[in-house]
Amino acid sequence: MDDESKIYNRMMQQRRADQARKFRYYEYAALAAMTVALVWTVMIEFVYVFRASGRRVVAPPPLRDYQSNGYLIVSSNGGLNQMRSGICDMVAVARYMNATLVVPQLDNTSFWHDQSKFKDIFDVDHFINSLRGEVKIVKELPQDQQTKVNMGRYISMQPISGSNISYYTDKILEEGLKKHKILHFQKTDFRLANNGPSEVQKLRCYANYKAMKFTAPIEKMGKKIVNIMRKRGDFIVLHLRYEKDMLAFSGCNEGCSNEEANELQRMRYSTPWWKNKIINSTKTRLAGLCPLTPEETALTLKALGVRRETQIYIAAGDIYGGERRLAPLRAAYPNLVKKETIVSPSDLLPFKKYASQMAALDYIVSLESDVFLPTYGGNMAKVIEGHRRYLGFRTTIQPDQKALVNLIDKYRKNQNWQEFEYEVKKAHAGRYGNPENRTVIPGKPKEEDYFWSNPQECLPQMQKTT
Repeated sequence: MDDESKIYNRMMQQRRADQARKFRYYEYAALAAMTVALVWTVMIEFVYVFRASGRRVVAPPPLRDYQSNGYLIVSSNGGLNQMRSGICDMVAVARYMNATLVVPQLDNTSFWHDQSKFKDIFDVDHFINSLRGEVKIVKELPQDQQTKVNMGRYISMQPISGSNISYYTDKILEEGLKKHKILHFQKTDFRLANNGPSEVQKLRCYANYKAMKFTAPIEKMGKKIVNIMRKRGDFIVLHLRYEKDMLAFSGCNEGCSNEEANELQRMRYSTPWWKNKIINSTKTRLAGLCPLTPEETALTLKALGVRRETQIYIAAGDIYGGERRLAPLRAAYPNLVKKETIVSPSDLLPFKKYASQMAALDYIVSLESDVFLPTYGGNMAKVIEGHRRYLGFRTTIQPDQKALVNLIDKYRKNQNWQEFEYEVKKAHAGRYGNPENRTVIPGKPKEEDYFWSNPQECLPQMQKTT
């Protein structure tokens, strides 16, 4: 071999050696980076485990070891909060029937015609994982089971409202779930009694306050609204139920023209699932069964001592009569806002066409407000009241509507403001969402205090006093 060939071979050997060293260097560097990343991951996880409120955060519990008796399909009905409470009840029902729960179907046919699915409003993976220690939840039926549904080989029913858990475990379980393996509940609102075993009540609470988490986009937008409000100062959320559907449903037309009252009546008669058609608005109002009007609300707020400059956030849909009806309330409280005036139209665009998603934003703001005041004791008012109690008995004014309308009518006649203010405050002493025992009326579940407005079994302060 000549000298040039020897030199060339040495050069190639040197080059290969250099490349090998570089490769080992990059290999070691990559390994070091992976090691650092692993260490940081462990450290971050360690910090996370011990940081939340000073309590240890544990991983989701393992799946409960049980033999499933079949699949439970539930079709929720009503608005967001009616569906929410019903779904939480069905979690408890599925748990005690040893049923595999299919992610609930939401109501797409009610007044709002919202086509949102469960996953559009709630974090479905969080829902499933949070409850895995109690009940198995699947996103959809397995194909073989879906084929049975398509062939009509399942049972569909509407459970009796206000039933004890034993109704499901002793009656429906054997002839319904075990026999047919696929059970469909057509409705979920108020299908479980207000009162029952403590372990059932606590599971209902866990489902509502831990598992029913809104999707990330809804959470983010809700917090954005809250942060903007908070930077401006304290604020009250007013759940102003002076909306067309609520007025038509309740038969209340206080403050409406004859034309508007007739329109509400036509809507009530044309809605088949609203059973009460002939309603005397005057008698209903005096009985305290009507939503407060914007004028009545303004007088109530002023009598309760709410300052004129206070921010008032309206958590509601379109007010019947629009700005014309809101004028007296706005005159009394000029810092009257709603989500559409807090953030830009582009921010709300992803949610705008979905009533339940818009209601979810109001839900978040309502939870975080300094004071929450509903003008009618509907589903949202009750569910928010209970959730605020759960979060530490946050101030929630529970208006005594029967007392208010009578006091307002009296004030309009005698114009004695001092007397009116005194009587309003007197009527509402102790009606601020404070700890109290839920009223129980055996045999009359619909006349009892609603579980979701005061889930006392889940409130530590109540557990110490009961």
